[in-house]
Amino acid sequence: MNPQLIVSSALASVLALGLIGSAGAADDAGKEKCFGIAKAGQNDCANLSGSHSCAGQSKADMGADEWKYVAKGTCRQMGGKSADEAKMAMKK
Repeated sequence: MNPQLIVSSALASVLALGLIGSAGAADDAGKEKCFGIAKAGQNDCANLSGSHSCAGQSKADMGADEWKYVAKGTCRQMGGKSADEAKMAMKK
C-alpha cells in the first residue's frame, strides 16, 4: 500500500473525529439539565440516586432525581429544578 495514502487517511480520520467531538459540545452549550420533568423511560442519563446509569431507564414520570436536557432558561417554565435544588428536595 502507498505510505502517503496511509498517512493521508489517518490524518483525515483524526480531523473527522475532532469535528464530531466539537459538534456535540456545541449542542450542549445552549442546554441545561432539568430535573423532575422526565417521563418514564425518557430521561437523558444517570439519575441522582444512582439506581441506574443510562438514558431511558427511569421507571416513573417526573421523578425528582431524573433529568432531561432542555434549552437554557426554560427549565423553571416547565416546572423543573436545577441539580442543586433536586439534591435538596431528595434530602427532605
